[in-house]
Amino acid sequence: MNLKFRLALMNFLEFAVWGAYLTCMGNYLGRAGLGDKISWFYAIQGIVSIFMPTLMGIVADRFLQPQRLLGLCHLLAGGFMLGCWWLGVEAGHGHELPDKWTFIALYTLSVAFYMPTIALANTTAFTIMKKNNMDTVKEFPPIRVLGTVGFIMTMWFVNCSAWSSGDASQEGLAFTLTFAENPYKFQYTYMQFFVSGLLSIVLFLYTFTLPSCELTKKTGKVSLAESFGLNAFKLFKTKKMALFFVFSALLGMCLQVTNGYAVPFITSFKGSTDPAVYNSFAANNATLLSSISQISEALCILMIPFFLKRYGIKVVMLMSMFAWVFRFGFFGIGNPAMPGVIMFILSCIVYGVAFDFFNVSGGIFVDQECEPSIKASAQGLFMMMTNGIGATIGTLAAGEIVNHYCSWENNYLQGDWTTCWFIFATFALVVGVSFALVFHPDKK
Repeated sequence: MNLKFRLALMNFLEFAVWGAYLTCMGNYLGRAGLGDKISWFYAIQGIVSIFMPTLMGIVADRFLQPQRLLGLCHLLAGGFMLGCWWLGVEAGHGHELPDKWTFIALYTLSVAFYMPTIALANTTAFTIMKKNNMDTVKEFPPIRVLGTVGFIMTMWFVNCSAWSSGDASQEGLAFTLTFAENPYKFQYTYMQFFVSGLLSIVLFLYTFTLPSCELTKKTGKVSLAESFGLNAFKLFKTKKMALFFVFSALLGMCLQVTNGYAVPFITSFKGSTDPAVYNSFAANNATLLSSISQISEALCILMIPFFLKRYGIKVVMLMSMFAWVFRFGFFGIGNPAMPGVIMFILSCIVYGVAFDFFNVSGGIFVDQECEPSIKASAQGLFMMMTNGIGATIGTLAAGEIVNHYCSWENNYLQGDWTTCWFIFATFALVVGVSFALVFHPDKK
């Protein structure tokens, strides 16, 4: 089998695991009696991202081959995720979870072992490619794009997959694919966790087919600070890098907001009294509609080199920041019926600019500005500030705002969503204007 295809399949499965539940679990959490805890479920991903990738990276560097550790982490993550699914099965469809804290604990453990696998998958791919004399700069992007495709495919699958409607005691006897209204769709039920857990187990088995990644013995002493990437914190001594990391954390506060609340928001229109709204395609296929965001993300990656060369890092980062303003703003003025649904589609399209122009171009900027000895640590610091600290604080703050203006009624998170989205848009606007005024990188 072609090596590039094998690595692409690994990436496909890696992100398919995440796509099964990341954007739609809020719908199930509301039905399971955990609607007021949605923000915490997304914040947990940020909290574990602060330390788990670093710890697993140390293990992969010194004790266990990365492809083996990748498989082991997926075995554990998948096992715990299947535990979440089983608790849902025991509670029954449409019923609250009787043991909510056990569910939260199992989810936390699953996420704690999944988040490091994103870096481990990259390490595995780069190691195997270099071992086989492949050009990583040229040949890795098409391999990585398959990961986004995997994420999209499982979003589509859980959106359209359902058990036949009718008597809940017959649930599971008939499987169907549908775009129509069906309360047994996986995007509303615990079955999304089953899909994710099963794919994790499949990837665990698949890692045994990958080529070996031999450990590299390092010479000389490595300090404890270097082992944990703490030496990168010296970058805060320079004003330019300190400002960059501070704004990275501020913009990182936007990252998980729509992952957590876009699908419950779009689905909430099913509680409308207007037939044109609650019967609309968008209201009944919120996860499918949201997948446009990931399609846009995949395409925007290809645009970054052009914009960076033509306009530079500051303009590209500003484009990302103001794209977040439009991302939230379009949600605030749209609705699932025509012509309002066009606003939702535009919000999903600008997400590619909002996400990629910040994350990818930010990583490139860090790589250009840091000395070789701390490049890896600096990238880890960038991820910690954005996906760790920033995303955690932003998600919890967004949760407080949503819980203040909205509440769960008849399985839908209803309330003053417009105010929520405009608050988020205003925050992104303030960050963007402040960044434009105070951040002045060298013109190269």
